[in-house]
Amino acid sequence: MTDLTRTLGCCYYPEHWPRSIWSEDARRMAETGLTWVRIGEFAWSKLEPTPGELHFEWLDEAIWTLGDAGLKVVLGTPTATPPRWMIDRHPDMLAIDAEGRPRKFGSRRHYCFSHEGYAAESDRITGLLADRYGANEHVAAWQTDNEYGCHDTIISYSDAARTAFRQWLRQRYPGEGNDGDIDALNAAWGNVFWSMEYRDFDEIDLPNLTVTEPNPSHALAFRRFSSDQVVRFNRRQVDIIRARSKAPITHNYMGRITDFDHFAVGEDLDFASWDSYPLGFLEDRAGATPDEQRLFARQGDPDFQAFHHDLYRAVGKGRMWVMEQQPGPVNWAPHNPAPLPGMVRLWSWEAFAHGADCVSYFRWRQAPFAQEQMHAGLLRPDSQPAPGLEEAAQVAREIAKAPEVGRSRAEVAILFDYDADFAWTVQPHGAGLSYFGLVLDIYKAMRSLGLSIDILPGTARDFTGYRLIAAPGLMHMADDLKAALAAAEAEVLIGPRSGARDIDMRIPVPLPPAFPGLSVTVAHVESLRADRPEPLDQGGHFTGYREAIEGEARVVERTATGEPAVMRDDRVTYLAGWPDRVAAKRILAGLCARAGLDTIELPDGVRRRDTGAERFWFNHTEADAHVEGMVLPPISVTRETP
Repeated sequence: MTDLTRTLGCCYYPEHWPRSIWSEDARRMAETGLTWVRIGEFAWSKLEPTPGELHFEWLDEAIWTLGDAGLKVVLGTPTATPPRWMIDRHPDMLAIDAEGRPRKFGSRRHYCFSHEGYAAESDRITGLLADRYGANEHVAAWQTDNEYGCHDTIISYSDAARTAFRQWLRQRYPGEGNDGDIDALNAAWGNVFWSMEYRDFDEIDLPNLTVTEPNPSHALAFRRFSSDQVVRFNRRQVDIIRARSKAPITHNYMGRITDFDHFAVGEDLDFASWDSYPLGFLEDRAGATPDEQRLFARQGDPDFQAFHHDLYRAVGKGRMWVMEQQPGPVNWAPHNPAPLPGMVRLWSWEAFAHGADCVSYFRWRQAPFAQEQMHAGLLRPDSQPAPGLEEAAQVAREIAKAPEVGRSRAEVAILFDYDADFAWTVQPHGAGLSYFGLVLDIYKAMRSLGLSIDILPGTARDFTGYRLIAAPGLMHMADDLKAALAAAEAEVLIGPRSGARDIDMRIPVPLPPAFPGLSVTVAHVESLRADRPEPLDQGGHFTGYREAIEGEARVVERTATGEPAVMRDDRVTYLAGWPDRVAAKRILAGLCARAGLDTIELPDGVRRRDTGAERFWFNHTEADAHVEGMVLPPISVTRETP
């Protein structure tokens, strides 16, 4: 258990406002109870309006002004928004979409991760900032770039990406010298199919604009390559900063962005942070039903933010911030309602309950111009308080009175593997099916049973202390992962699609899951229409995806037609389909009982989180909730300590 700090912050853009109000802003931030202020991540054109013409004086003053008020600065590198002159200098630096169209200048994230010229420019501006502020007493943390993957900007089909991809493949399928072994690639990808064999790596194009779907092995390799390019780009900035500063470094990830391996990026960082927009995410990312969207329109999904808090705590190796917390209506979702009174406070405490060191609100003052002018802040554009300001101040007062707490490990874990998401994206086998959606549904069912959950990477091998481990949908399972799970002193749930492909996206033989000690074989698979779910004999349904399984393992549940749906050997259970919420809760409750874990049937919209030293109850609904003899008021946080 390690110490957990609880602090607040905000995102501030001094370049948007007259210098005459900077000191007043800083004073009000400190009076609100804020500790941290993130600045600079979009300011390249103010720092370098023309190539080589550097203007750091305004940033010097902004950092000093904030620091003089007792605030700590998180300084962002501005590489998510290269200025217009950069396009003139490197016209081929723009990413290219799958249809061959350039992602042009005029908003942000207009660069290709594989463009070496732009990467060098990013190194240069990062080095200039680190040289100037690396030892600055007020710069207490760094943020690299901003929101990798936002606006679908990881995958690029540019000439630079094609060249880099070919070299990446040579290294993945090595031969003599640096030429690579093209025969090994052809064999691994099964290119004998449809006469897709290559004679040389330079013949390999990117997997877009093909007549029908590209070879799934090719498509998966390109997604892995694209992820590695993000890791490489980020690592270059981290290495530059770390050579000049002792302050910790983070990156602000997003909700349901799975186009790159966040764990791999996180290996180079000191902690993880993410940008939480509960109302913005509700309709198109959280997987909420239409009824749930209506019920939680002003609260957000009760589990989506919690899932990401737990995920990014793992990405950050135990350390996690919310770098951007929604404080009011946003501007970019299908619908943009205002949060109910009390929700900003609830979201803040929810983050702390899941291990956040800091909750930072986006933004200090609402901008009266450009793309985000409809995005609320803690202040209105006229500097008057917006509704979120008092709730932030209330949280600050509550933090000051709260006892110090530590971190603790949960007894339940879910494995989340970005490579599995790549594979599902390449081959979902049915409309709307995704690895992320499957894992989130299992997580939601666990939370509805009152469980606290750790999320672990697919590279985890030590499962000491866990009593229940779920690893659904891991398309490729390395042999040592299978062995570690089989040896774990815990109930283990795998399937569907666990071990369904080898490392190169081929169906393995023996057939999946080929899990040690588990006598289960997947004979065939099918995806299900939304209007034709498969009933289970104990209640609920398989929806979206189902497997026909056979073997000597004990049949635990069957479909309504008598076919095996859940099979078990000792402590390993195989789930042969995507369960709906009724089925998922029942199956997981049974596994919890086997593992000796206590569960509770929570009302819809009510959630519990145990931290070891505290127990939190969150009521996301607009009515009183009755649970364990308590009455939880509407839109409330109830904190219990021993």
